[in-house]
Amino acid sequence: MAVRRMKTYTGETGYVYQYYFVGKRPALPGAAEAPATEFIFDVTPDRKTMFAVSVFLKPEALAAWAAAHGRELSETEQYGAAKMRLFRGFDQIEKLKDEGRRLPVEAADIEELLAPLGLQ
Repeated sequence: MAVRRMKTYTGETGYVYQYYFVGKRPALPGAAEAPATEFIFDVTPDRKTMFAVSVFLKPEALAAWAAAHGRELSETEQYGAAKMRLFRGFDQIEKLKDEGRRLPVEAADIEELLAPLGLQ
């Protein structure tokens, strides 16, 4: 069994989150976010309570990025988009456990999310 690497992120909300990547899968057919790729992270804001946060990377977001840049995002870059969306949730959602456990990446968001990574 692989050991998961716990990472830390200090959100603008004041919480210091610890998180790790659990895995990815196609969004379940009945999910409101489907179709999408679901990236699942386990998160704790206090080292006591662990909960899952899902980031849904929509095909429209991937298509918008590809149209603007002339190439598709690699698997690693797609993970980067999901992780940047997770960080945005850490920064903007005060009660992440109650209000931010399902975070979408839409076509309108992809450029801004990936801008800090300097992708071309």
